Amino acid sequence: MSSTQPRLVLATHNKGKLRELRELLRGQVPGLDVDTQVVDAAAAGAPDVVESGVTFAENSLLKARAVAEATGLPAIADDSGLAVDVMGGAPGIFSARWSGSHGDDAANLQLLLSQLSDVPDQHRGAAFVCAAALAMPAADGQPGREVVEYGQLEGVLLREPRGDGGFGYDPVLQPAGEDRSCAELSGPEKNAISHRGKAFRALLPAIVQALADTPG
Repeated sequence: MSSTQPRLVLATHNKGKLRELRELLRGQVPGLDVDTQVVDAAAAGAPDVVESGVTFAENSLLKARAVAEATGLPAIADDSGLAVDVMGGAPGIFSARWSGSHGDDAANLQLLLSQLSDVPDQHRGAAFVCAAALAMPAADGQPGREVVEYGQLEGVLLREPRGDGGFGYDPVLQPAGEDRSCAELSGPEKNAISHRGKAFRALLPAIVQALADTPG
């Protein structure tokens, strides 16, 4: 197989997530060129998938299955979001479209902060939650293997965004034990503690095995 042909597809159009996965996998899989062989859904020609599940795990599996079927390659997907204690776990699976417009980070942040404006600091606990799924394409008429792993990053919500790194709600979540927001951390610092990093690291043995089982 050419070193420029995809071997693993991340079921997302979010360049930030693709960058994080590539950094996590760099040097972890012998012979894998993460910059050319780990691609997103757009590069692989995979369709958008409707996130119709009611949990992070259901949504991640829906996306991974669909992309594995469309591409014939191992596919990874995650569904993640912010769970705020005083909001009963919301925005949760609706985090990316909390303001009504999917992926409008600025609008989502401002709406959340306005909803929490009267909540005192001691009650502003929250966590980033992630479910990461790996789906193998079907073979010989049998469904492909599926694995789901989880990760969580606990912290508190700031009153104003801080930092210009990361994406999503990163500027307003300050991890437990930190004095910086997630958006003020370097890429390696964030990956070391992030919900997505934890979930993908837990999934790493299954990813390595999936690549070993994929012809070429």
